[in-house]
Amino acid sequence: MAEEDKKVDATTTASETKPEENKTVTEKASDAASAVAGNVFGMFGGGPKKETKKEDPDEENDRSGSAKAQKDKENAEKDDDDAADEEETDAHFEPVVHLTEKVDTKTNEEAEEQTFKMRAKLFKFDRESREWKERGTGEVRLLKHKENGKTRLVMRRDKTLKVCANHYVVPDMKLSPNVGSDRSWVWNAAADVSEGEPEASTLAIRFANAENANLFKDAFVKAQQENEALFSKTE
Repeated sequence: MAEEDKKVDATTTASETKPEENKTVTEKASDAASAVAGNVFGMFGGGPKKETKKEDPDEENDRSGSAKAQKDKENAEKDDDDAADEEETDAHFEPVVHLTEKVDTKTNEEAEEQTFKMRAKLFKFDRESREWKERGTGEVRLLKHKENGKTRLVMRRDKTLKVCANHYVVPDMKLSPNVGSDRSWVWNAAADVSEGEPEASTLAIRFANAENANLFKDAFVKAQQENEALFSKTE
């Protein structure tokens, strides 16, 4: 057997080294069969494997910038957005005008003391239309001057505080009950200055109940009596 193997090897070696034109028909057929077998192995995955180059992912990213550089860029943009948000929330604006002093509104009542106050509704008689017109609802007050002692009646509308009655309580005024009501009074004021200029007016006032109406009358009559002595001195 060993001698036969040696003969085969010698034959194969000799056939491989022979020039193509010197090979026998048998040797040429053997070479062709070997070539076909090699092609078949190559088609079906046989034969030695070709070494494939493994691409580095970092090299792929490096074509347009490394992965690390890209990530650093994204983090920097995020930090800039966060910083912008913090700046917006921490915004502070100084007021244009600083109010350093409290402004007091003058009412021309600073030199007077209040002797009576009660909520009521005031009416004024319109001579042209011959009917009563509402002047306003608010606090009717009697104010006594601290120096000369004279008392006047003042009434302001709610919310707007606009004056709707302003006159001295003089002795010749007379409170008369309104017809059909025990909580309302009517009187004539020769010089009411609620509109700025002295004006003769017929006024009526209505309270929540008869008790309040009587309290107003008592305070009104008392003021008349005190003013009578004061006005007589000045004449």
